[in-house]
Amino acid sequence: MKANIARKVVLVVDDTPDDVSILNAALMKEYDIKVATRGKKAIEIAISTQIDIILLDVMMPEMDGFETCRRLKEEEQTRHIPIIFITVRGENEDETKGLSCGGVDYIAKPISAPIVQARVRTHLALAEQNRILEDKVQERTAELTKANERLSQEIQDRKVAADALMEALTIIKQLKEQLREENIYLREEIDLIHSHMNIVGNSEAIRAVLKQVGQVAPTEATVLIQGETGTGKELLARAVHDQSDRKGRLMITVNCAALPPTLIESELFGREKGAFTGALSKQIGRFELADGSTIFLDEIDALPLELQAKLLRVLESGEFERLGNPRTVKVDVRIISATNRDLAELVSAGSFRQDMYYRLNIFQITVPPLRERREDIVPLVWSFVQEFSKSMDKRIESISPKSVQAMHAYSWPGNVRELKNATERAMIVATGPVLQIELPKIAQSGPAPSGTLEDLERRHIVDVLDATGWRVSGKSGAATILGLNPKTLESKMHRLGIQRNRNNF
Repeated sequence: MKANIARKVVLVVDDTPDDVSILNAALMKEYDIKVATRGKKAIEIAISTQIDIILLDVMMPEMDGFETCRRLKEEEQTRHIPIIFITVRGENEDETKGLSCGGVDYIAKPISAPIVQARVRTHLALAEQNRILEDKVQERTAELTKANERLSQEIQDRKVAADALMEALTIIKQLKEQLREENIYLREEIDLIHSHMNIVGNSEAIRAVLKQVGQVAPTEATVLIQGETGTGKELLARAVHDQSDRKGRLMITVNCAALPPTLIESELFGREKGAFTGALSKQIGRFELADGSTIFLDEIDALPLELQAKLLRVLESGEFERLGNPRTVKVDVRIISATNRDLAELVSAGSFRQDMYYRLNIFQITVPPLRERREDIVPLVWSFVQEFSKSMDKRIESISPKSVQAMHAYSWPGNVRELKNATERAMIVATGPVLQIELPKIAQSGPAPSGTLEDLERRHIVDVLDATGWRVSGKSGAATILGLNPKTLESKMHRLGIQRNRNNF
């Protein structure tokens, strides 16, 4: 029988009974709730009780939210607790003042239960990851300090030669460099988790996918995520990791298509100094960083055949060698891979190993394209509006009915990524509270165009290429407009037979 996991405790500080009721209803199923109607009482509770996060109203009698926050941040027992302010919508001065006195976020009134749940979940997860990072830094610093003391004592006791001293100093330098690389990567991953915490959507298609995530996450099974570009495969991989027993360690990600073939092996498995021309220092590979955790290999179809054999060995035994070092390294890593191509077809074509395919495809999750979950389009747009509103300082109250109709009629070949890009462009040019989202002409032409989905995709790509002067990459290139990686767009162009100055239809 599994032991009960202690529930996180949320302290609600608000003197308005209606707001307290809304917050309590939104959070009580997942968290333990404590309530204070005055700032002084909130401080007493936070000092005497284990509190994980505080929702703090700005306007309160006796002591307002800003002064309460300042006093909490002055106390050793409470300064680490994340504080989310609750303020009246549009009060930008309140938002700025709240963040400057130590708050991590704000929620605008009227209070929305889904937004409260998402913000609380996000900042609790971020606080947990920061705690893990701090523990990691302290642990590694202690190891380094002990190693330094041990080596210094050895030098003093044995009066070792100058060359032995230099070797000891080199080891310390390597340990410091390894610690630096690990901390940089951990901080980057925390930022990424913070910006992609929630999977938005309530369609039947996405619920079926999330059910599969819940089934496979607690196991150690290798997972293959398939889906078109821009559907959120990495987000699903993070969901699998976050629901697994490995969630205490950060998931390591590698985009196999984004690395030159000459660097993929050293990126995955590491290298020794001098292993090849240009290898000026030792490098720890991603598999070593992922020891005890999960590694996500995106666009696995781009992995060269010769490296597939080495990866297969890792899958089967957890063993590999760094470039330039014959010593075998053993790791405990769960592998999640993703692709937007049919691996079975690649196996038939001889560009992907059959045994590798069988080892990766133990549990397959297929992410539905946006055109198969159209009821999620508007919720997704609103989630992007919330994200961009803060950075652009714009307030959007509604989406024009014409835009909603056009978005539901559009095929979205770039999927969620393309939808996000379209929303961001609309936010940039927005001058009022109603968001007007401009889509390619193909989405506004009325009756559905004739031809297959492949014909539709080919026409749309060529239209965008024509509009950009056939520039694929860059800030104004077709890949950015379509929400695709430039290499992915080039692959699609090759598959669809798209070449400049040729009739593609």
